[in-house]
Amino acid sequence: MLSPVDYQEFSWQYMQQIIDALKDITPVIAFGKGCWFALGDMSKSGASALGVDWTCSARNARYLSGGNITLQGNFDPSRLLSPPAEIKKMVHQMINEFGKDRYIVNLGHGILPNIPVENAKAFVDAVKEYKVS
Repeated sequence: MLSPVDYQEFSWQYMQQIIDALKDITPVIAFGKGCWFALGDMSKSGASALGVDWTCSARNARYLSGGNITLQGNFDPSRLLSPPAEIKKMVHQMINEFGKDRYIVNLGHGILPNIPVENAKAFVDAVKEYKVS
């Protein structure tokens, strides 16, 4: 959680070095928590995809990244504490907002240790069950 200036100085330049070292060997997904403001630069990094946390809407992520790169995310991990039926509804809404092209469904950051297994399963099942509406 850095300001845009500090992010450039203390994080992004090193992430770019990692992307440059790996992008010709393997696909790279770049992720910076709370770094929605850097999606434009990140989209030009050579990464195959960008991870997006839950603080940035799908619409803003597509706009800020230029719409030409695969996005991954951005389900709020704490929402996995919701009832399974609600999780499924929220996952389908998330996919509808991102669109099914150039998109990888994922959490907007790591899973919390207290998430019930059946709720994590509801997330996965919702993705498998998704149909374009």
